[in-house]
Amino acid sequence: MTPKLILASSSPFRRMLMQNAGLTFEAHAAHIDERSVEAPLEREGATPDAVALVLAKAKAKEVSDRYPACLVIGSDQTMSLGPQTFHKPRDMADAENHLRILSGQMHRLNSAIAIAYDGDIVWEHVSHAELTMRPLDADFIQRHLKRVGEKALTSVGAYQLEGEGLQLFSRIDGDYFTILGLPMLPLLEKLRELGAIDG
Repeated sequence: MTPKLILASSSPFRRMLMQNAGLTFEAHAAHIDERSVEAPLEREGATPDAVALVLAKAKAKEVSDRYPACLVIGSDQTMSLGPQTFHKPRDMADAENHLRILSGQMHRLNSAIAIAYDGDIVWEHVSHAELTMRPLDADFIQRHLKRVGEKALTSVGAYQLEGEGLQLFSRIDGDYFTILGLPMLPLLEKLRELGAIDG
């Protein structure tokens, strides 16, 4: 019997990606305090990749512990500019600061994914995308944030590439799914390998 698939996320974007791919699954948010998981990692100088992967595995494991005999997919994304790791902006002033720092720079999105079964991690993966933001002047940043509103607070970069945030960029290297935080192609390949979806 094929194990039930569970997405350990409340993200509407991740749910949409899995639904669009024709997957049958349930979605259950992980009950973890992401900041308390991240804090010691950052103090130890963990890479943005490592932080994303630890969080993805923690989410998958926490939900897997509650739903045995299911394949649980956990994911997380960090954003890095050189050695600096970014988190979701706390408020609109923080979002403005994010965009000011990213203006004219190339940053990296690190999208990690993990699958757990019966509380054990059975697979993990990290994909990258590199995005170059065009130079933005301060007045434009304020006008842009006024238009997009609170949505700017829902992503690490204070932008949504699937919306008006696309206008902020001059170059994108990487696949769309990685940018949205769920690397679908490696995930689908692994699910076929595990016999969880029709191959």
